[in-house]
This record gives sequence, C-alpha cells and structure tokens, in this order.
Amino acid sequence: MTLISRTRARGIETIGLDSPHNRNALSAALVGELADTLTDCGKDGDIRAIVLTHTGNTFSAGADLRDPPPPDALVGLLRQIVELPKPVVARVTGHVRAGGLGLLGACDIAAASNEATFAFTEVRIGVAPAVITLPLLPRTDPRALARYYLTGERFDAAEAARIGLLTASGDDADAVLEPVLDGLRRASPQALAETKQLLTARVLEAFDRDAADLTALSARLFASADAREGMTAFLERREPPWVL
Repeated sequence: MTLISRTRARGIETIGLDSPHNRNALSAALVGELADTLTDCGKDGDIRAIVLTHTGNTFSAGADLRDPPPPDALVGLLRQIVELPKPVVARVTGHVRAGGLGLLGACDIAAASNEATFAFTEVRIGVAPAVITLPLLPRTDPRALARYYLTGERFDAAEAARIGLLTASGDDADAVLEPVLDGLRRASPQALAETKQLLTARVLEAFDRDAADLTALSARLFASADAREGMTAFLERREPPWVL
C-alpha cells in the first residue's frame, strides 16, 4: 500500500501524505516512502518545485506511536527537505501536531488555510520536541517556541504565521499559494537552487552541530518510563498521572 500520492502540473510536483487512517502519522514506512519520493523528485529536471500536502483533515499527527521511525531516519528526512536543490512548499488545510511541525520547519515556504491548527504535544506524552528543533529554531520566534514547546497549547494559523512557522495563512491555502507557485515557475532552476543554498545555510549549521545530540536525546526520552506511560495514556484516551 502506497502512503504517498503524486501529481504534476506545469513543473510543480505535488506530494501528498496519504495515510488518513492514522492521520498521516510519521510511521517508519511513511518516512521511508517520503524520503524515496523526494530523492526521485530531486533528480527530475522537469520538476521546478515541490508542494508537500496531505489527504484527510490532518497534515500529520506527528510520530506514529505504534510504528515510530528511528530518530536518525526523521533527522535524515528533515535534512533531505532542507538540502533538496528545489524549493519545497508546504500546503496545509488541516491539523499539524508534534513531528509534523518539523516537516513545516524544513520546508522553504509554508502556507495554511485558516481552519488549520498546530500544537507541539510532545511534553504531554513525556518526551521533548528534540530533532524537529533542528529546522525550527533557526526559523521561528524563540520566545513563541518556548511557550508552545513547554505547554503543548494549540494555536491557530494566524499565530503560526506570526511566529514564523508559516509563511502565510488565509481562507484558502491554494489562493495563498497561487502567487508563490507562479513566482517559482518564472524562476531559473539554477537560480532557485543557489538561492535556496543561501537561505538554508544557518539551518544546515544547526544540523551539523546538534543532530547527533538531539537524536540521542530523542531515543533516550522515547525509551523512558514517562514516555511509556504517556504514550499508553494517549492510546488509551486517558490522562497520564502527572496531570494536576
């Protein structure tokens, strides 16, 4: 069963996370298939840019707690999006949670419709938003990240745009992206690749400096007693014991 859909229109390849039965959770299988798809797109000279979107009402619910990807696989996927020599544009018309927000941070441009909601829910199941910090911290308001990382609060698309998680939001994500995609179609492929390198230099510095430590932190936290209890409580739809 394929977990990724693909369509193309005038040089724009649209890749859809297509696992709505688990709200496009980042399973080992989905992460692997998305990575393979991006590799294929990166080699295709007829593709000017990539739109990363989703089926169903959730862009991604974060890591699949029943089949989580290894932390180094998620790091590899995020770095692949950052390093891809073509712009990657996120199109969100639903909810984004936890690890799914790392995908938004890795994309060059991200747009959402106003019904989208966002939350860093890791602290509520006993872990931390470790590896997704690699693309997010260089691009997002640090004071806002402190609040939303520590509380797990839900916030809306307008707030996501204000803090730099999104490029823009509006009633219709496609209307928001129309001038963006038009601009990418008018740009030289060489110029896009070189300009993207300029823009992602600081993000890649974070990967080079911190990826190993954050991967180890993620693995340690997911193996902890708090995480086991938090994930069990989530799957059983009950509160974990630390809730006051």
